[in-house]
Amino acid sequence: NVTKALIARIRERAVGEEVHGSLTPGQQVIKIVNEELIGTLGSDAVELTRPKAPPLRILMVGLQGSGKTTSAAKLANRLKEDGKRPMLVAADLQRPAAIDQLEQLGRRIDVPVFVDRKGKPARLAKAALKEATKTGADVLIVDTAGRLQIDQDLMSELAAVSKAVDPDEVLLVVDAMTGQEAVNVATGFLERVELSGVVLSKLDGDARGGAAISVREVTGCPIKYAGIGEGIGDFEVFHPDRMAGRILGMGDVMTLIEKAEKTWDEQEAERAVEKMREATFDLDDFLAQFQQIKKMGSLSDLVGMIPGAPAALGNAEIDDRDMARVEAIIRSMTPEERQNPKIIKGGRRRRIAAGSGTNAQAVNRLLKQFGETQKMMQDLASGTGTQAMLARAGMRQTKKKTSPKKGSPKRARRKR
Repeated sequence: NVTKALIARIRERAVGEEVHGSLTPGQQVIKIVNEELIGTLGSDAVELTRPKAPPLRILMVGLQGSGKTTSAAKLANRLKEDGKRPMLVAADLQRPAAIDQLEQLGRRIDVPVFVDRKGKPARLAKAALKEATKTGADVLIVDTAGRLQIDQDLMSELAAVSKAVDPDEVLLVVDAMTGQEAVNVATGFLERVELSGVVLSKLDGDARGGAAISVREVTGCPIKYAGIGEGIGDFEVFHPDRMAGRILGMGDVMTLIEKAEKTWDEQEAERAVEKMREATFDLDDFLAQFQQIKKMGSLSDLVGMIPGAPAALGNAEIDDRDMARVEAIIRSMTPEERQNPKIIKGGRRRRIAAGSGTNAQAVNRLLKQFGETQKMMQDLASGTGTQAMLARAGMRQTKKKTSPKKGSPKRARRKR
C-alpha cells in the first residue's frame, strides 16, 4: 500500500527528530512531508533520452480514453516550441476517429502527420520513420493503438511497432483522474512492455496528486510529462518538487512564472503600464488583461500556484465561467461606454445585461471591480500605491501610542 508506506517513512523520520532552531514542530513535520513527497515523486525532472540516431523515436502507449492521442499532439507542440521538428504518426488504425483527431491537431499546431489508413501498424511506422529521415524531422512521435483493456492483440501489435522503429522512448499515458485504476493500467503495461516513462493526463483534476504518487511508487518509472488542462499548450515537464508544493498547498511559483513568460504579450504589458501612468486605463484595457490571463490556463489552477492563495480564499471554488461572463459584459458595451464607464446608468445597464445574458447586478459588480482596479493602478502610478491600498483594505498603519509621562496634567488624577 503506497499510502501506508509513505506514512511509515514520514513517521520514522519525524518521531525523535530534533527540531531545527528556526522551525516550529509543525513546520518541521511539513518539511519532512515535503521532502518525502519529492523523493517518492522522483526527486528531479527527467528529460527525454538522447536518440541512438536521429530522429528521436517516441512510442505513445495507453488505453482508449486515457488522453493518449491528445498527449501525443501536446508533446509535439511542446517540442516544436523548444525548436524541434517533430512528426506525428497515426498508427491507431483500430479507431478511424483517432486518426481524424490527430490530423486535426496536427493542422492546428502545424506539425506533419503521417497517415496510411489501409496499411498495417508496423509497416506504417517503418514508412513513417523513413519519411521522417528523408524530410529532416528530428522527433518521431507514434500514436499507437489503444484498447478498452490490456489484451494479447494489443501487446502483439505494440511489439511489432516497437520492432519496426526501435524506440528511444516508450511513454505510457494514464489518466490521473482514474485514481487506483491508473496504477493498475501502469502495472499491466509494465509487465508486458519496457516503459521508459509515464505521461499523466488530466493532472489538473487530481489536486491531491494521488495518481502521481502511486504510479511513480508502484512502477518505478519516472513521470516525464503532465497534462494540466484542455488547451494544446497545457502540457508541462513534470517537476516532483513543484507537484509536492501543490499537494501541500504551498503553490508553484516557478510554473506560474514560466506560463507568464510563455503567454504574456510584452508589448501589450508595456502599453497597459503606460496607460496606467497616464490614468487612461479603460475597460478595453481591462478586457485585454483578462484575455492575457486566460491564455495562461484555468483561473483555479493559476490561483493554486500562488502560495497561500487557496487558504486565503477559504478554499472557495473558483469558476472560470466568471471570466467568460466578464468578457461578455464588456463586449456588450459600446466603444464609448468602455472608454467612459461612468455614463453607464439605468437604461444602458439593462441593455448591457440583456446583451451579455447576465443581470444588472452582474454589470454593477464588474463596474465596481473595474473602479477599484483603476484606482489601485492610479495609486501605483503615482507612487502612493502601497499606503493607499492598505488604507482601502482597512490596514492603515496607526501611530504607536506612547505612555504618558508622570505628572502629565492630562493624566493626573485629583486627589480626593
